[in-house]
Amino acid sequence: MADRALPAAPALMCGEVRTCLLPTRDAVDGRVAQRLLQLRPDERVRLSRRPNPHALSPDVLTGVDCRLPTTSGAKVRAVGTVTARAALTEGRVLQATAYFSAPAAGPDRRRPWGYYLVRPGVLVPVGRLPREAVVQGFLADARSPDLLDVGSVAQGLLDRISRQYRLLDQDPPLRTSDTRLRWAALPAPAGTPARLVSFTVDDEEGLRTAELRVPEDSAPDAVAGLCEDLALHDWLLTTVGQKLDGLPVAAADGAAALKVLRPLVEHLLHVWMPRARLDPALDPLWQTLEQRPGFTRQWQNLVQRVRDQMALRALLSQSDAALAAR
Repeated sequence: MADRALPAAPALMCGEVRTCLLPTRDAVDGRVAQRLLQLRPDERVRLSRRPNPHALSPDVLTGVDCRLPTTSGAKVRAVGTVTARAALTEGRVLQATAYFSAPAAGPDRRRPWGYYLVRPGVLVPVGRLPREAVVQGFLADARSPDLLDVGSVAQGLLDRISRQYRLLDQDPPLRTSDTRLRWAALPAPAGTPARLVSFTVDDEEGLRTAELRVPEDSAPDAVAGLCEDLALHDWLLTTVGQKLDGLPVAAADGAAALKVLRPLVEHLLHVWMPRARLDPALDPLWQTLEQRPGFTRQWQNLVQRVRDQMALRALLSQSDAALAAR
């Protein structure tokens, strides 16, 4: 195959998002967020306050030369760089994302590194790319030392930020579980809107997978942004749901219940704001999530449960006080 320029539109895009609660007692302000996410000295952290406080780190690149996972067993070698970045929402929820795009085919032989470095965030296959087999292999979360593992890139970035002990006191207001979202996107047929092919949840492993179809001209960073938004709101649903499911129900456990409910109200309930920074071309994907499984309906139900529990605990406390005064 001739050593020619690669097409602008990628044949596929894949990535993984890791989401966790920032390990500190109080939400951090923009100044601290900037220091936490300053991953490179030559680029600034992007800060915004509307519609909600949000900080986005500069991109960092990791060079890779390895096999891509496939369901067919085909040995597909790819060379290039993986893009990684971190985001902090409301000074409270930390995310790290690693992702890449790939063309339909590359040179028949490996090229010098310079060939790949001028294509940041692109993994170039050696030969042709079996798109469907790679997508399904990637989503299957196969773990092997010789296979690409973008999750480890994302986790390394998450750990790098979370362990800045001078800025974070490592004393979060509630204990939560981390989640990871593995996603893969293929171009949608011309004239068709973006759509969500599948979305799966494995609470035991903390793993979610999403297969997407996106417009051919979708930028990889915009698709990654959509998946960060999906991962953020799935993490909120998971975290608040788990806390409510484990809530003490006995009247005598009022103090213990409030110890769980209060942090939810103070630190998490206001974070819910889907599509705050979503590319309009990808909005149909969120519409699918709102229809089934109904993300916002689930969230409203959880919020109502929190409010009902707070009201019930207040009534029980007043009742106990009145009985004690008799």
